[in-house]
Amino acid sequence: MKKIKTDFNTRFRADNKHSGLQLMETFFQFNELDASKERLSNIMNYAVKRNSWINEDPAVIFQFHQSMRSLIRAGYLMMLKERKWIVDIQPEKISPWVLGLLSEKEYRNPMLVFKKAFREYSIKEFDYFMSGIVYFSMGVYENLPERNIVMPYIHTVKMLDAAHLILQRRREKKTADANSG
Repeated sequence: MKKIKTDFNTRFRADNKHSGLQLMETFFQFNELDASKERLSNIMNYAVKRNSWINEDPAVIFQFHQSMRSLIRAGYLMMLKERKWIVDIQPEKISPWVLGLLSEKEYRNPMLVFKKAFREYSIKEFDYFMSGIVYFSMGVYENLPERNIVMPYIHTVKMLDAAHLILQRRREKKTADANSG
């Protein structure tokens, strides 16, 4: 009898079939922005707490982990293509409620979020971060994560906001083009 190995690695190819934009769209078809940020925050909180673990189905956490890995890769693919996603270039002041963790500059050009994140950390380091916080959130451990996990967390939250903003602007542009044509 043949042993069947299950491959849990996320596929990462930079071809037309799996473009960064399509990966982002797929992520947000299955995950809402607010719920994703809240789940990431919960996982992070439980990862740094001692004597407690997250009270969620491990399958849900694993699925979220895999989805986040895909979203991070999507941002990397888009960053490599050097597309500019600037839609709002008006000099008017932007409300802090709209910005979230993004700076005004990042809000105007969300690709800056991905460029900065991948300048500071590699995809492998983001994978290590995600795996680490999931691991530490799912059980009680004596030791806490050995690396600084705050900065990758902040970059990951900003990537969620930037990806959502890119897709939102793309939809608005398509709607405007359809209405003008």
